[in-house]
Amino acid sequence: MNLNEKQLKMCESSQWDFSDLKALFLNCTLKRSPELTHTEGLIRIARAIMEKNGVSVEVLRPVDYEIAYGVYPDMKQYGWEKDDWPEIYEKVKAANILVIGSPIWLGEKSSVCSKTIERLYSSSGDLNDAGQYAYYGRVGGCLITGNEDGVKHCAMNILYSLQHLGYVIPPQADAGWIGEAGPGPSYLDPGSGGPENDFTNRNTTFMTWNLLHLARMIKDAGGIPAHGNQRSEWDAGCRFDYPNPDYR
Repeated sequence: MNLNEKQLKMCESSQWDFSDLKALFLNCTLKRSPELTHTEGLIRIARAIMEKNGVSVEVLRPVDYEIAYGVYPDMKQYGWEKDDWPEIYEKVKAANILVIGSPIWLGEKSSVCSKTIERLYSSSGDLNDAGQYAYYGRVGGCLITGNEDGVKHCAMNILYSLQHLGYVIPPQADAGWIGEAGPGPSYLDPGSGGPENDFTNRNTTFMTWNLLHLARMIKDAGGIPAHGNQRSEWDAGCRFDYPNPDYR
């Protein structure tokens, strides 16, 4: 992806080191690889900015995998013959930054996006080394494309879901493109004006930098402070400001 002059200047003038960060983009298109996906167009902008700053980036399409329906970490234990979610979950756990991309269908995020969020939820009960829920200490954002209304509606749902699971959502953590209301060209279609749209380029750029800055701050701080939010302590009956009770 070729960044524009403003985006390149921001990368060249950066004073921050993001080279130890990892980002994962889940492109919840309905199209399997290598078919063209317009959501990928916005992802390429964010990916290029991150890679210019030394971030390790991976993009995958959940539709390319056999992901079972359900809200348990591994649905093979519940009658499904195959479930690739555990493989994807390992990539999610390794990433400091998670960005979910989705097209709009009938004003909603895609069915693949809904399934992906359900499976993220299925692993949300895991705990980290501090006894917090597993997604604590990570940041999340979203990118939306389509040729019908619904960008903000989809973003509200996705970002709410991510923060509920434990992700930290930075300012302006969403961006999208829909073109004119009603059926028409999609983002990467010739003549759409999508790749040149200043509003979309600005929002995608701001989202990317905000994700980088917040991920840097959280990692440098050692994560979210583990006080008052530890599931392990709550289940043990602890009062957070006092020693653990003695059950002997």
